[in-house]
Amino acid sequence: MKFEDYKTITFRRDGRILTVTMNRPELLNAINGQLHEELASVFIDADEDEGSDVIVLTGAGDAFSAGGDMEWLTLNIKQPEEFWRTARHAKRIVSSLLDCTKPIISMVNGPAIGLGASMALLSDLIYVADDAIIADPHVKIGFVAGDGGALIWPQLIGYARAKEYLLTGDPVKAVDAERMGLINRAVPRKDLNEVTYKMANRLAGGALVAIRGTKRAVNIGLKQLAEAIMDVSLSLEAESNISRDHKEGIEAFQQKRKPKFTGR
Repeated sequence: MKFEDYKTITFRRDGRILTVTMNRPELLNAINGQLHEELASVFIDADEDEGSDVIVLTGAGDAFSAGGDMEWLTLNIKQPEEFWRTARHAKRIVSSLLDCTKPIISMVNGPAIGLGASMALLSDLIYVADDAIIADPHVKIGFVAGDGGALIWPQLIGYARAKEYLLTGDPVKAVDAERMGLINRAVPRKDLNEVTYKMANRLAGGALVAIRGTKRAVNIGLKQLAEAIMDVSLSLEAESNISRDHKEGIEAFQQKRKPKFTGR
């Protein structure tokens, strides 16, 4: 991998384990245009990296990812044509996570919101600090949950429960997420690194041909669903991008007030 080509993602090698870290800690790793574009290629590059067999995905500082950067979302409202570029990258992020032949472990060290939640949940194993939350609050800013949430939440916790969280945007505490099967384990924060890398090393020392082949087999159904869902969900998200409610949702968030939605 050409690590130097990435500006918002950092990398660390530990033997055959490659740690991929979203690196905008001052903004809780909120995803702007550059990070979004880099996420659309990083799992492809990591899959082809000859120096690693297992990938750990995490965030710098106190968050996994706070979701979309509000300034970037505002730009997409002002320049709707830019959203289609964003949509292409969003589809590639999802497909590259599912296509990556190497096991991906998400080490969720803090809030995983929006696309951050989708990436964590699309990983193969998800270990979360027990004081963290997971949420897909697209609807709270008048936005369709089109960048992976509509795909993965129902597969993990069922449609009824997934709709409750996707239609309200309410957060799930890590311990509740473990109980309902949304994640693998909620881990005391002080133990998260140890638990994550213990599993990463176990996988790296395992029968890699069998492990990779099993991942590919398990992901066949998800890939078929992604192919059926992502184009439509992103088109619906594009429609909501130019809605009055989305503009109001962004403004309300920035002004730290409750939004006044009109359904338009």
